[in-house]
Amino acid sequence: MPIIAHSALPTFARLQEESIHVLPPQRAPRQQIRELHIGLLNMMPDAALQATERQFLRLIGESNPVAQFHVHLFSLPQIVRHTRTQTYINRYYDTFDNLRHEGLDALIITGANVQGTELAAQPFWQPLQTVLDWAAEAVTSTLCSCLATHAVLQSRYQQQRQRQTSKIWGVYRHQVTNPAHPLIRQVNTRFDVPHSRWNAVTSAQFAAAGLPVLVHSPEAGVHLATSPDGLRFVLFQGHPEYDTISLLKEYKREMQHFTSGDRPDIPPLITHYFSRRSQAILAEYHQQVQQTSRTGTAAPAFPEDLLIPALQNTWHDSAQVIMSNWVGLVHQLSRPC
Repeated sequence: MPIIAHSALPTFARLQEESIHVLPPQRAPRQQIRELHIGLLNMMPDAALQATERQFLRLIGESNPVAQFHVHLFSLPQIVRHTRTQTYINRYYDTFDNLRHEGLDALIITGANVQGTELAAQPFWQPLQTVLDWAAEAVTSTLCSCLATHAVLQSRYQQQRQRQTSKIWGVYRHQVTNPAHPLIRQVNTRFDVPHSRWNAVTSAQFAAAGLPVLVHSPEAGVHLATSPDGLRFVLFQGHPEYDTISLLKEYKREMQHFTSGDRPDIPPLITHYFSRRSQAILAEYHQQVQQTSRTGTAAPAFPEDLLIPALQNTWHDSAQVIMSNWVGLVHQLSRPC
């Protein structure tokens, strides 16, 4: 069902180019279907801010329930932004105070970059707690991604995330562990999910908190869990919203950190993501980069154009079904205006 382009947000035009159903606001009243108002708290860093908008709006727009989706974006002013990004936010985003006053049917909270290891020391920690406390009382369901999940576990269930010895970085096979849950209805019992994180909340911690785990990976750990009631908080550790090239962009950025001297080593290959041919291309590229590093010459261009055609997206279908199920439950359980 359609997303309503209720503002001049550029993402709406981008989604229309992808054939996502986006309606101008003047056409919305002609459709005799219910509105759903979904907030998107976007805490992602500047470079990923607009891509994250598109990824979540795309999933919402592809879901099935008979409703018009009004997606209201906001961020937290405590997150330091470049002037250009802050100007964009000031122009296209709403504020939490406005949305709290107007009300939302559902809320999505993204991850964020942090400085240091302690979540509670982040400048956005207390404002995020204010949003979470309000959502727990006033919103039908809040879907949390990655760091937002870790924040919920720490603040509401006293379970702190654990730093891993190596980054959980790749596309991992997962198993549905609670097939009767309505969020998992019509989802394959096995499917892939991208992960990209240094920290984890373990299965044992979810169990200690009394939170049912719905999807788990032997390699990556818990992907999807919920609050005890099954819906108030929906908790992702993975990134089902990722585009096919999202991990590639991360890898390219890490390689740039190495070539600029900001990273001491060449990043390891992303797990279960690159084909054998792509791994060979990258091995040759690594050799070239190491050679230029020794000779002090300019590093070769990252072979992005050679890698993109071989990338496979093995997670979007399952992500789409889970999002559709989530929106459907919100549609059933929230009160029409």
